[in-house]
Amino acid sequence: MASRVAIVCLLGTALAIAACDTASPGNEQANGQAEVASSDEVPATSAPKADKIDRSHKGEAAPDVSFTPAAGGAATTLAAFKGKPVLVNLWATWCAPCVKEMPTLDAAAQALGDRVPVLAISQDMEPAKATAFLAERKFTHLKPYLDAKLGLSTGYGANLPTTILYGADGKEIWRVTGDMDWTGAEAKKLLAEAA
Repeated sequence: MASRVAIVCLLGTALAIAACDTASPGNEQANGQAEVASSDEVPATSAPKADKIDRSHKGEAAPDVSFTPAAGGAATTLAAFKGKPVLVNLWATWCAPCVKEMPTLDAAAQALGDRVPVLAISQDMEPAKATAFLAERKFTHLKPYLDAKLGLSTGYGANLPTTILYGADGKEIWRVTGDMDWTGAEAKKLLAEAA
């Protein structure tokens, strides 16, 4: 019995390592299981360029999936944000590229202000980890939400991080899979499409 448990643990570890392949050339997607202790320990990855932005879902409505505010309160959906552009970021504490881009995403949220809310929707199955992470890092401009059932990442078929811009009409404009410097020139050009 103990050997079966050991085999299952080893297989799980191997799958987790294989899933977060940030070192492969051209790999702009990352999805791993190792929890990141601090942003200083996050490995460097290449950010996608604007010509690699996925526009194949342009015009699609968001999945009808509910998620809850990290501070508590009633569940909501992306349809509730219709009427103004919204930037949705799917992330998790165990996702190194997610953690790496989070400070620049918070800075972008500050620059965008109320004009374009930036929803940071955690895909952690343990919401307490996400809320502790956010409190420790003191991100003050992101609007944090929890999706412990992974409804959005499953609905999108997305790896993490995935960031999606919706227009005021509630329709998708573009999405980026992988980390990006959201304060850089390429990101600013993309975010200008929210107007």
